[in-house]
This record gives sequence, C-alpha cells and structure tokens, in this order.
Amino acid sequence: MPRRRLVSPLTPPPKPILALGLEGSANKLGIGIIEHTPNGETIIRSNVRHTYITPPGEGFLPRDTAQHHRDWIMKVLKDACKVAGVGVGDVDCICYTKGPGMGAPLQSVALVARTLSLLYNKPIIGVNHCVGHIEIARVITHAHNPVVLYVSGGNTQVIAYSKQCYRIFGETLDIAVGNCLDRFARVVGLPNDPSPGYNIEQLAKKKGRKLVSLPYATKGMDVSLAGILSSIEGYTLDKRFRPDLELDSSTTEEDIISPADLCFSLQETVFAMLVEITERAMAHVRSKEVLIVGGVGCNERLQEMMGVMAQERGGKVFATDERYCIDNGIMIAQAGILAYRMGQETKLEDTTCTQRFRTDEVHVTWRA
Repeated sequence: MPRRRLVSPLTPPPKPILALGLEGSANKLGIGIIEHTPNGETIIRSNVRHTYITPPGEGFLPRDTAQHHRDWIMKVLKDACKVAGVGVGDVDCICYTKGPGMGAPLQSVALVARTLSLLYNKPIIGVNHCVGHIEIARVITHAHNPVVLYVSGGNTQVIAYSKQCYRIFGETLDIAVGNCLDRFARVVGLPNDPSPGYNIEQLAKKKGRKLVSLPYATKGMDVSLAGILSSIEGYTLDKRFRPDLELDSSTTEEDIISPADLCFSLQETVFAMLVEITERAMAHVRSKEVLIVGGVGCNERLQEMMGVMAQERGGKVFATDERYCIDNGIMIAQAGILAYRMGQETKLEDTTCTQRFRTDEVHVTWRA
C-alpha cells in the first residue's frame, strides 16, 4: 500500500527572504547567502569558503583554527556579500553554527554572528551543523525522504526522518570516518591540501592494488573505527611496507605493501561497513533512497559502492559535489531560513555554542 504524502507546514513567503549563514565548526570557514522566493524557488546567491590547511603530518588545533577564522572572516563575509549583490542589512536573518564542532572555532564565528545581528538589528538563528548538511543536500538533489548517511571528520551517522525529527539509526562508537582517514593520511605523510581524505582517495584509485586484511567492525547498526586505524597503522611498521613504493608503479612483488595499498584497503573495508549499516536502515524504514552528506560524501568510491547496493534494491543514491558536501555557509543559511520561516528565533542570551549537539535533538518544525 503506497504511503500517504504529508503536506509541508511551510507556507510560501509573501516576499523573497534572504538568509546569511556562517559556518566555522572545524577548519573550513564558510559564509553563504540563500534566497527563498514566493513561488517556492531556492536560490543560492553566494557560497564562499576558506580552508585552514596545515603542513603534511599535522592536524589542526582548535586555537590555531579559531585564529584562522578570526583572520579571514571579514574578507569571506565581504566576498559573500559581493557575489550575492547584497549587503548584510538586506538579509532577513543571520544564521550561525551552534554545534557540534570544535569549541574555539565555533565561538569565533558565533561572536561575529551576534555582532552582525546587533549592528543590523536582525534576528539570529542557531543551527545544528548536521541538520544543515541534510537540508542543503535535500534542496540540491531533490531527494524526497531518503535514509541519510552522514560521514565527515567529526560525525558518522545513519539517519532517517520521522515525526519532525532526524532519528539516528546507527553511528560510530568511537572516531568518525573522516577522522580515521585524516589520521591515517598523516601517518603515511600525505598532504592536507586540498584535504587528506581526497588524497587518500586519489592514491587508492590510481595505484592501490592489494587488499590487506583489516578488522571489519560492525556492531548491529553501529560501527567501530578506532581498531581499524590501529591495525592499518601497524602495517606501516611491517617489514613488507615500502613507504616510497607509490612512486614506482611498475613494481609487481606480491610480498610488498605500499601506501597506496593501505589507502585502498582502508577505503574498501570502512566503506563496506557503512554500506552495510545503511542498507539495514533502508530495509527497516522501507526506503528506496540514500542521501550521502558530509565531507567524506564527496568520495566517489563511497558513492560507487553505495550505488551498487541501492541498485540491487531497486533504489537510488543521491550525493552532492564538494561545493555542498564539504562544510559551507550555505547549508547553515538553508537550515536557518527554514527555521526562520516557521517563526523560530534564538534569543541573544541563548546564542551560545556546544561541541555536543546531536542531530536528533533538533525539532524539525518545517517538515510534516
């Protein structure tokens, strides 16, 4: 029996509405301006981003990342307004990332959002970072009611919507998949530009040939990644490991392990685990759609593996490119403008930040 399509509680705005979104929960500083029109159209007016990139082998510390955001936020704001062709005074609301994320970077951006709200007398809306990823991806891909795989540097969750809540069906029990990839990239000396995960993907795709044995740690609907990271780091101490082998594509020795082989093995193992728990969620909620969001969602191998699974179930995979997968300001603007249209506003004394703000804590009033 087909399911009844529910009517959205959102009503068309009487005039075009503009929202300014500020994102800075990790090493990406993004500001975007979005417009909702009376005819139901969503227009991305600008989406500007600047990334804090550290030297190879190093991660990004909260203090240094916050300093990067303070140094660049005015330029990014001016560029976003210039591209959009509007000023801060022209927007209807200001939206910022309330959490989750790194404390110091979150606070740096929230301070600017509060200042702009007071200077221009605009309402301010605190946005859940995870919900921002979901909402912008829904707009871009036109996915109706998918199971969501949210994979990033700080989060790994399988999510499905029900009764005005994004409910978490499964998640990582320790570290996030993006954090796992980033930390391994540092171990093998891959650069952080443009991102460690991207460089792992390219090395695995071009030169990875051997699949080494790694723990496969699905636990019901959850996954565990810390043990896999420890195991693959152990291979770099194995006598068969050759750290410079990726420079020699003609090598055919079976007893040699290259960094490319380890990148390939890590991706195949971890992504297979993610596909498995996503398929379980699809079966549970009887969904034919999968939406991949978050920075790791850009990975084409993950999209390919998920696509094979979805096709076997008669379903479809939805994903976005790096403009919207990777942390950005427009996703915060989209989630914020939806809340604003439902009459929500964050009181100034409540415009705090939290490093722990779960996806299922948000009341999704704009969906039926």
